[in-house]
Amino acid sequence: MLKNFFNPFDPTPRPVSSPLLSNYVQLFPGVPCRMHFTDDYLIERTIQDKETGKPKTIKSLVFYCNEVDGEPSSRSFSILSQKLAGHFEPFLPGKRYLDYDFIITQMGDGFLKDWNVQMIQRPKSE
Repeated sequence: MLKNFFNPFDPTPRPVSSPLLSNYVQLFPGVPCRMHFTDDYLIERTIQDKETGKPKTIKSLVFYCNEVDGEPSSRSFSILSQKLAGHFEPFLPGKRYLDYDFIITQMGDGFLKDWNVQMIQRPKSE
């Protein structure tokens, strides 16, 4: 566990797999992450199938994040899981996600991984 790399002055430890900062938001089991998205796109990625060991192509939903855990950000959140992407499908038409912050908590790991997704409506700016 290292110090919270989103805010180095915050003494709350946040697990990290690497002390290097990246341009992607990474989730950790049991640790909620609050994000605000400003844009989205789909991209095809080639990954290794865990069962066959062979490469396969999947579609990944990617969001641009301008806030992560309440701090300004310029990062991406890439979703490989269809189950997790399904939580955001209702918000994609008309970019309805712009009106919300999303708190995503990964539960479990590996094939047993699931996510708790909470939406918080942002105040309307006049």
